[in-house]
Amino acid sequence: MSQADQHTGGEPPADHSTAAGSSGQQPAGSAGSGRQTLGFQAEVRDLLKLMIHSLYSHREIFLRELISNASDANDRLRFAAIATPALLSEAPELEIRVDADPAKGTLTIRDNGIGMTREEAVANLGTIARSGTAEFFRALSGDQQKDSALIGQFGVGFYSAFIVADRVEVLSRKAGAPSEQGVRWESSADGDFTVETVEHPERGTSVTLHLKEDGREFADPFRLRSLIRRYSDHIGFPVRMRKDEPSEPAGAEGPPQEDASEGETSVEYEVVNQARALWTLPRTEITDEEYRQFYQHLAHDSTDPLAWSHNKVEGKREYTSLLYLPGRAPFDLWQREGARGLKLYVRRVFIMDDAEQFLPQYLRFVKGIVDSSDLPLNVSRELLQQDPEVDAIRGGLTKRVLDMLARLAKEEAQRFATFWKEFGAVLKEGLAQDFANRERILPLLRFASTHDPGNEPTTSLAQYVERMKAGQERIYYLIAETVEAARSSPYIEQLRERGLEVLLLSERIDEWVMGQLDAFEGKRFKDATRGDLELGSLENEADRKRRDETLKESKGLLKRVKDALGSRVEEVRASVRLKESPACLVLGEHDLGSSMRRILSAAGQKVPESRPILELNASHPIVQYLDGIADGGQFNELAQLLYDQAALAEGGQIANPAEYLLRLNRLLVRLAGLQGTAA
Repeated sequence: MSQADQHTGGEPPADHSTAAGSSGQQPAGSAGSGRQTLGFQAEVRDLLKLMIHSLYSHREIFLRELISNASDANDRLRFAAIATPALLSEAPELEIRVDADPAKGTLTIRDNGIGMTREEAVANLGTIARSGTAEFFRALSGDQQKDSALIGQFGVGFYSAFIVADRVEVLSRKAGAPSEQGVRWESSADGDFTVETVEHPERGTSVTLHLKEDGREFADPFRLRSLIRRYSDHIGFPVRMRKDEPSEPAGAEGPPQEDASEGETSVEYEVVNQARALWTLPRTEITDEEYRQFYQHLAHDSTDPLAWSHNKVEGKREYTSLLYLPGRAPFDLWQREGARGLKLYVRRVFIMDDAEQFLPQYLRFVKGIVDSSDLPLNVSRELLQQDPEVDAIRGGLTKRVLDMLARLAKEEAQRFATFWKEFGAVLKEGLAQDFANRERILPLLRFASTHDPGNEPTTSLAQYVERMKAGQERIYYLIAETVEAARSSPYIEQLRERGLEVLLLSERIDEWVMGQLDAFEGKRFKDATRGDLELGSLENEADRKRRDETLKESKGLLKRVKDALGSRVEEVRASVRLKESPACLVLGEHDLGSSMRRILSAAGQKVPESRPILELNASHPIVQYLDGIADGGQFNELAQLLYDQAALAEGGQIANPAEYLLRLNRLLVRLAGLQGTAA
């Protein structure tokens, strides 16, 4: 649920038709227009306890959230008025007002935006749509300042009011509804809320906070002005407060405003924020701090972005974009239904949040806005999917994001390392999804490597190629469950012995992604677990002679092992991979790896059958011992044991663990008996 939906009257979720009454409490009055007392959704009750008892070290964020909600409400009315201009007739100028009463200890944030009906107030303020609350609780770290910064991201911003207030009252009327269809919502965060239909002449929503004793600092006008300029300076609507001084403040717009709606003869208001669309200004007029503040408002993120790109395109098509790379991943990055996309404006008129059509799926982490001069104001998500103008903008924005990443990687390696840690796995999706930009994505990839002692992904493909041995024609890589497992894998023993660098991969997506790649700068990728190692000129005449001799000497052994294993293997051959290990299972070039097999199996998919190649290290003592066994039963048992060990080494599973242990125990007993006899 977006922040706007919590108090500004976005359409309530369809599955919340009975939401607020789900606690089982009976209303105190009729459900028509009288006063009702209803129970909060269970998740909301848990959230309110957290707000009241835990998040108190960074309390001022509530103001940012409530003003952001008010701004969203105004945006939504302006969009609705495109189709129904009469909605704006009673108050054409959209604004936000903040009123504080130090004597009473109250604070009111008021917008004249879209407003809510009674039903919307019950659904939007008594429940939380989607799984935002559960994800919010899972993301808590115990650090109060960090935890409070999560509030806006998880769509629970309205409830932050209870950090500083012991009672919250909401008055609202839906735009276009008659004044007698206003609604009052009130709660003290004690598990219940009340709702009633009231006369409310003003369009929009006002949220009044009855501040706790230790929260009365937020009824101080000077403190509020400071916070508004800090957190909400770039809200696209004027935020007005009562004028205390005769002089005009910096940034005030127009003549003093009058408001006699509360029985006062004349109250003057002044604008306390800049109230300008930041992206419409020339870059030379915007400071880095202003860019950072705008990101925090846009993304509801108290941390700084890693980088941003502000650009205006003119000519055949005209649009302005302001794109940000966040410093940390959102909680729903891997959720299919998670919010993503850019905020869309057309000629500075807000159209929609989360317009995902302007960036490909693998760049879903990018935050920002796009403001088009060419799209129609009545554009819908369906039209966006079919508009060639959108496709052209999408192509331009995609290249701009990738260029921004390339600059970050080149000029600020530490920041790029942070980006890769948070979003690297997502960016990899682009290798399979976006063939046109594959050459832009490849240089951005980072890998753990046998060249580096640590397990952090710091090696680029360009660095790998630069370090390649003379005569090396392949970029070797290996995929395992963990980087540690990949580093100690038997498949790369001979590669390490030769001083050849191997890229180490361990993410679930890696096998699928690497299957899409062919080469980088003319050097083909080679999976160290598949087929032949393709050493080429790295293998000299002495190596080839030694290999031929080994094959000749072990030909009989290889045949005996193949007969013992039968259809479990495609072939048994002497290994050029192994140095310390006795055996390994080698996949065919087009066979599914163990990682993809596990993924398909977990998803209930049928896994295609394939038979691996068993490679034996003829110089290993166990293999030499096997070659000397004359007893057919003992030979078969040890051959099976080597096969099972090789399956475990590749990260696979053995068909019958109990039988494997019996074989292993019999071998140990036999070896112990031989040692006793020798002694």
